[in-house]
Amino acid sequence: MVSGFHISRRAMIRNLLLASGFAPAMMAALSHANANSNAPIVPGVQERSGDVRLNGRPAEVGQLVSPGDICTTGADGSCVIVIGEHVYLLRENSEIEFYAEDFEKSENGFISGKIKILAGAMLAVFGKTETSIATPMVTIGIRGTACYTQVQRDRTYACVCYGVADLSDPISGEVLERVVTKHHDSPRYVYAPDASNASGRVEKALVIDHTDAELRMLEALVGREPPFDKAGAEPY
Repeated sequence: MVSGFHISRRAMIRNLLLASGFAPAMMAALSHANANSNAPIVPGVQERSGDVRLNGRPAEVGQLVSPGDICTTGADGSCVIVIGEHVYLLRENSEIEFYAEDFEKSENGFISGKIKILAGAMLAVFGKTETSIATPMVTIGIRGTACYTQVQRDRTYACVCYGVADLSDPISGEVLERVVTKHHDSPRYVYAPDASNASGRVEKALVIDHTDAELRMLEALVGREPPFDKAGAEPY
């Protein structure tokens, strides 16, 4: 995969993947990462590096993240957050608002709602949900999947790593494309309606700035494994 890791991102991964293996907490999570795992899910901030803030105050490992909370990262900041059965890896220079709108927690604990990416980038894996990721250019309707989203100056990058998602206009709600993928099959750039690019609103893209190792780590934190690692999965 193409990678453009910032130095803080490498430091973050180095913290999580000590000596080419996961740090003790991550290794414990990985040991239970299978379909039959009953290991408890630990909510809140799992790991952080550099300048990471929740609602303007420095975030701490173990701190819970609640609906309406805003997490920001500085130029050297990254963090991993667990909310319900969902896990989020925030990149540097990001601003993410978690579930301020349409938040719903079902009787069986499934969390749904809207996440706003105001700046930066986020890699996320989801359990059962009807969450949407909102950016200035596109709203990504998640139905239980994994997605890497990056807000750029004049476009949004979206890679549905596996699963199904609708790429919709953030104003009208018009579905621009339904993406169905097994393993990073259809990364996209989405532009504003008045963009002058020849490809229109949605343009094919390459896989950038996120890895399978990160997806494995995130899924392991909630006792899962990526579908591409399961027996019988098609090779990438």
